[in-house]
Amino acid sequence: MRTEIHVTSQAREELIDITEAVRAAVAASGIRDGIVSVYAQGSTSAIMVQENCDASVPTDVITCLRQLAPRGVWLHDRQDGNGDAHLKAGIIGPSETLPILDGKLGLGRWQGLFFCDFDGPRAGRTAVVTCIADR
Repeated sequence: MRTEIHVTSQAREELIDITEAVRAAVAASGIRDGIVSVYAQGSTSAIMVQENCDASVPTDVITCLRQLAPRGVWLHDRQDGNGDAHLKAGIIGPSETLPILDGKLGLGRWQGLFFCDFDGPRAGRTAVVTCIADR
């Protein structure tokens, strides 16, 4: 089963919690055991599993990535000013694969799924969710 989650970012760099939308997709799939893949479409976006119980964690992630890939110093910036966004998305990666266990998303107690936008604000960002049964 495949579905899409559409998100809108409000800031240039933002982690948007999509955990509940992915949980709903897993439930709607009817799959009892298998895997779910969540993929960010776009070369300046990513998907990350991270703690979603403390609001400081997404802020810390963005702060860390800003230090690793600062804005305005990359060759690609000469084209459209978002060289750092491409690097941040590459560091995090475009997808996560998680287990479906007994019909539920197999995240740990403090884990959530985040759509990471590093070149916002933007409307119409898309995460593709694909659920695959193990039998």
